[in-house]
Amino acid sequence: MSLLAQQLDLLAGQYPGATVLRLPDNSHLVTVPDVKLPPGWSKQSVTIKFLAPVGYPMARPDCFWTDHDLRLGPGNLPRSTGPNPIPNVPGQHLWFSWHLSSWNPNSDNFLTYLNVIRKRLAELV
Repeated sequence: MSLLAQQLDLLAGQYPGATVLRLPDNSHLVTVPDVKLPPGWSKQSVTIKFLAPVGYPMARPDCFWTDHDLRLGPGNLPRSTGPNPIPNVPGQHLWFSWHLSSWNPNSDNFLTYLNVIRKRLAELV
């Protein structure tokens, strides 16, 4: 079983429906549907997408995307977001410019990164 398949199994164990799709540039799109959001967002749950870049896990994930219509409760865009497309992926998404402060390719995985994303979404800014 490949490393990506192992990490997908781990992720899907907590987030059923999670998928990994190989893209034309050999990166992989990780999609996690129905991620619950804390109160204060315009939705109760959202689909999260992020890229496992070529060279993953030595090359760390960077940034993530959600449903294009996600807003803070009053209708404002969250800080450091915008309508930036996912490379090689059709459709509209809301891009979060969010970067890891640390990444250990020997122990971090898709679930680690999703937990970082969830911490960002817990900050209602």
